Amino acid sequence: MNEMTICSLPAGVSARRNSLNNVDFLEISFSKPRRKCTRLPCGLNIKQAVHVVRLLATSRRDLRPRTLSYAVPNENDEAKKAASHDCNLDSMALHSDNNGSSKYSDVEVVASISCLEDAISQTVENLKSQGSILDKLKAVHLHLLASEQWNASRLKLCHRRYSDSARNLIHYLALRCLDFEQLKEDLSCTGLLNLESINSYILASLTAGIQLLENQKSSSLNTEANILYQEDNGNFTIQALGKKLATNKELLLGPLRHNQTNHIMVTVGQEASEGEITDILKAGASIIRINCAHGNPSIWSEIIRRVKTSSQMLETPCQILMDLAGPKLRTGNLKPGPCIIKISPQKNATGNVIFPSQVWLSHKDAGPPPSHLSPDAVLFIDDKKFLSELQVGHILKFYDARGKKRMLKICRKFHVFSGTGFVAECSRTAYVQSGTELHRKGKKIRFPVAQVVDVPAVEPFIRLRVGDLLTISRDSSCEQDESSEPTSSAHRITCPSSCLFDSVKPGEPIAFDDGKIWGLIQGASISEIVVSITHAGPRGTKLGSGKSINIPKSNIPFEGLTTKDLMDLEFVASHADMVGISFVRDSRDIAMLRKELEKRKVQNLGVVLKIETKSGFERLPHILLEAMKSSNLLGVMIARGDLAVECGWERLADMQEEILSICDAAHVPVIWATQVLESLVKFGVPTRAEITDVASARRASCVMLNKGKHVVEAVSTLDKILHINTAQMQADLKPLPLSSHLF
Repeated sequence: MNEMTICSLPAGVSARRNSLNNVDFLEISFSKPRRKCTRLPCGLNIKQAVHVVRLLATSRRDLRPRTLSYAVPNENDEAKKAASHDCNLDSMALHSDNNGSSKYSDVEVVASISCLEDAISQTVENLKSQGSILDKLKAVHLHLLASEQWNASRLKLCHRRYSDSARNLIHYLALRCLDFEQLKEDLSCTGLLNLESINSYILASLTAGIQLLENQKSSSLNTEANILYQEDNGNFTIQALGKKLATNKELLLGPLRHNQTNHIMVTVGQEASEGEITDILKAGASIIRINCAHGNPSIWSEIIRRVKTSSQMLETPCQILMDLAGPKLRTGNLKPGPCIIKISPQKNATGNVIFPSQVWLSHKDAGPPPSHLSPDAVLFIDDKKFLSELQVGHILKFYDARGKKRMLKICRKFHVFSGTGFVAECSRTAYVQSGTELHRKGKKIRFPVAQVVDVPAVEPFIRLRVGDLLTISRDSSCEQDESSEPTSSAHRITCPSSCLFDSVKPGEPIAFDDGKIWGLIQGASISEIVVSITHAGPRGTKLGSGKSINIPKSNIPFEGLTTKDLMDLEFVASHADMVGISFVRDSRDIAMLRKELEKRKVQNLGVVLKIETKSGFERLPHILLEAMKSSNLLGVMIARGDLAVECGWERLADMQEEILSICDAAHVPVIWATQVLESLVKFGVPTRAEITDVASARRASCVMLNKGKHVVEAVSTLDKILHINTAQMQADLKPLPLSSHLF
């Protein structure tokens, strides 16, 4: 059997693309090559009877070839073995420099071709008439093996858990850099392979396709050909690789419930009661997410206690993911508003009350109302005895913050975990503040008085309109008092991150609150940034404390893990099943994380990489290969909020599909996140687009919901959509009756 050797020719050729009926390749014309063809130092020897194989690499910028690789047998059909310095392993490898980007990021392999002539100039002409599907598949197969050899040093650094997955990821990247549209069409016409659906086992699928075509060419099975393309690693088969993703999903996200195919994750905060968490788990959720950007270890501990209590009571396993805040730019804290709450009934167009306001009354230690209730306001009372004597039908009188006389009528009574709660109705608008006295109405009998306590402060905000000027300041003493809206169009807010002021330039766009507000930077200094608002709602858009700030075109030098992240990591490592790494930008962030986990000897903590920046998306393969050096279980979250703002709304759909494909090739579970069923979560009614979005999310291993008023209903709806019985749907579709006159 002939053996061939991959060789290289120095650059110095001109190239132009030709599209032929039978093969797609680069036509070349030589400009006096000065060196002989010699062997690549990687020593890639393929036991395959092909005569010429060429790999052409061109620059995306100027289309000039950097490296031309091919294999040629000598006159006796034997492989030549000689030394060469023309091509080395690093020249085409996925090599990262100090910036985390590829050393040759502008180089891509354009084509891999095999043909039947020993002269390259003659090869170009013969390929026009002698190309075949089998030849093309062999060339692609050879190209994948060469790419694996070029990245051999990187693959050796991966943990044994991910060795096969890393190899398949390299094969995926090598395949995607080829222009194989004609080959894909040819394979689809023959019904042999679908190159879009083999991401999880690329090389094994190509091998199977080649074997089928080889067997078709001969009248009997060619044993030699079968051995030719047989993998020596029994774990690198279609069946074995097909199970990799399912295995990794179960190890990271936990076992699936009966009849489920996707996990459901729900974000909860300190306001979530034990009863609400229980209802969330009952509805179908199997993972609870805690955002470390809000709260502190004592609050997180209480949430985890409630989750574990509910999980044990339901005898249902539940994983906990804790997201580190990361180096995200956020607006600073505005001065809090007054501690007052507005109670307002529903009115019709003429101002008449059509539905009284629903108010929840309970002791301050009783917690929030049951999850199935949606009161318009919640009032906590300081007197348990006063509450214990209340009955349905009683009326409570009070004077609101304006001195207006108002009444609450008790209409329902509930027993909660730590006491009793009531639903009362109010038919007139009232403003209630802490210290408001409630008197029970009675005839000639003086009843005890209770006080309203712990009324939260009104959430402060500024309302921005198109044309307004917004000043962002470092100094928190410059905070604007927004208790009453200003009459001028000048507003002021702070940002605690100093790197914002050191990096931005006039003329750069800036976005707030996940793109709800856009502006243009008019001026910047070390202490202030002046922004002109270019996009907001027709009546203005509110901007509050802790809202996101994105500057897509600015290269802000963020640190991978902040000081707060490192402090929170200590808690997360001992209390959670998974840690979410926010705003991953390049492989250096992962190297830093791996170092911190090794320092703490944390090996059982799952790692979820949140892809929400342009650089994180573009460098995802490098990031995954860096993460695969560790034994920690690995996952990826598509954080579509910041990703859309950073990269553009029009690119989001294609980007999330690309992330799914890359992670499928790497056998890494994906979490589909941000604004899933958002209208249902907030208002109780989903949009049609949200339903189809969830249907698309079935490709992911897990779908995440944010917290909201109707989150339990949203979990139930999401569970039904994700795990709908396809067989039952087909049974529900009635066959079309055929008219008798057609026959």
